[in-house]
Amino acid sequence: MLAIEKAQSVAALHAGAVVIGSDQIPEVSGVALEKPGTRARAVESLMLLAGRTHRLVTGVAVVADGRVESDVDIVELRMRPLAREEIEAYVDREDVLDCAGAFKTEGLGIALFEEIRSIDPTSGIGLPLIKLAKLLQRAGVTVLP
Repeated sequence: MLAIEKAQSVAALHAGAVVIGSDQIPEVSGVALEKPGTRARAVESLMLLAGRTHRLVTGVAVVADGRVESDVDIVELRMRPLAREEIEAYVDREDVLDCAGAFKTEGLGIALFEEIRSIDPTSGIGLPLIKLAKLLQRAGVTVLP
């Protein structure tokens, strides 16, 4: 829903444009994790995820000519067991306070994981390009010449 809302809000300001919206939220055991905002909350989030499997749920939407196309992609990640010192060192080295779950798999955060399972590897960084290409095609946008 957030991806759709983002795309619709921008489309309302740009008539005739094709607008893409995306949003991602990690969840563990049915609990959604938000952006930590502080170092202490980032460490807390990573302590919760350490040694566990969680999911990144990514919504993507395309608004074109008043029509909305949307889909969801899910990535399953298993974080390795981590000592508090490792987590603190990671949080101190990578800017993750504005990242839901307090990690970036496209940066140093990849070292936190044992396994990442996904149909679309681009989904893990917030924009599932395989799904996006399909949505654009459904919306009538030529993806390839």
